[in-house]
Amino acid sequence: MRVLGIETSCDETAASVVALDGGSAPEILSNVVLSQIEEHAAFGGVVPEIAARAHVEALDGIIEAALADSAVSLDEVDAIAATAGPGLVGGLIVGLMTAKAIASAANKPLIAINHLEGHALTARLTNGLDFPYLLLLVSGGHTQIVAVRGVGDYQRWATTIDDALGEAFDKTAKMLGLPYPGGPNVEKAAASGDASRFAFPRPMKGSAQPDFSFSGLKTAVRQAATAIAPLSDQDVADICASFQAAVADALGDRVARALARFRREFPDKAKPALVVAGGVAANRTVKATLEGLCTEAGFDFVAPPQKLCTDNAAMIAWAGIERLRAGMAGENADSFVPRSRWPLDSVSAPMVGSGRRGAKA
Repeated sequence: MRVLGIETSCDETAASVVALDGGSAPEILSNVVLSQIEEHAAFGGVVPEIAARAHVEALDGIIEAALADSAVSLDEVDAIAATAGPGLVGGLIVGLMTAKAIASAANKPLIAINHLEGHALTARLTNGLDFPYLLLLVSGGHTQIVAVRGVGDYQRWATTIDDALGEAFDKTAKMLGLPYPGGPNVEKAAASGDASRFAFPRPMKGSAQPDFSFSGLKTAVRQAATAIAPLSDQDVADICASFQAAVADALGDRVARALARFRREFPDKAKPALVVAGGVAANRTVKATLEGLCTEAGFDFVAPPQKLCTDNAAMIAWAGIERLRAGMAGENADSFVPRSRWPLDSVSAPMVGSGRRGAKA
């Protein structure tokens, strides 16, 4: 079984071919990702119109490169899987319409994939993880804790009530004059900072409500920076270190509650696992905090390779394979409409807005 995956939900244009042969382990035959960081750096964040135009210009070549790298022809591909949401609608349109055209011309099945499902199932591609397991998704657009019980069977246990964690990193970096993307540059500055200099709040810590909040922490950073402006390099480093410590502390408190709940709800799981995905999973302070929690709670800590934690098409191709194996490829994918909002768990009540397009989070 070989699936061509296409990912264009934000600012990476990506295509990949993933194979699963009999009882063998899955294999990523190609995984081509073109980042748009340079196009958006001057604006301190992703500009949707620029992102969509960049996808239009690059996607055909990226798909050709993925097929060439995999040594698999389009005729040998069993299905086309494309991200259909959530994400920036302009980019989603480019990717899904391209996938529809290829599937129609090559007479191949088309599978519309939820981007979050790609993240949720990556650990099964890289680590062969069995269901159920706990997922912490921390990226620029999402901060969620999800119980992954099976393909298409997800239960959201927590989400952010305001900013996503990656967004908080990016906005903190912008306030302090650090380059985009914010996460890696905040971590770099924090390495030489004093994490005890600023007593930033730990949002939601100790709360019975399981969700996350980062807008108040972001505001505290702005107030601290304004109070001592103009900032020296050491001031910036100390703010970054204090911010990063607050994030890790608050995140740890929320995750600890989820680990305990998982033990209660899945008592027969001999060796439970926490999977961490998303760009923020690369932060060493955050990762060390989560690894320590897992050790204390008796959980395996699973973090796929960084290139598969951030947006990529291999996870989309793999989600397509998972759905094909489960007989859940879906019908009428050729008429599927891109969804800027598409919660992984459609049962849980939305925490951040809802309308005709569905829940934001």
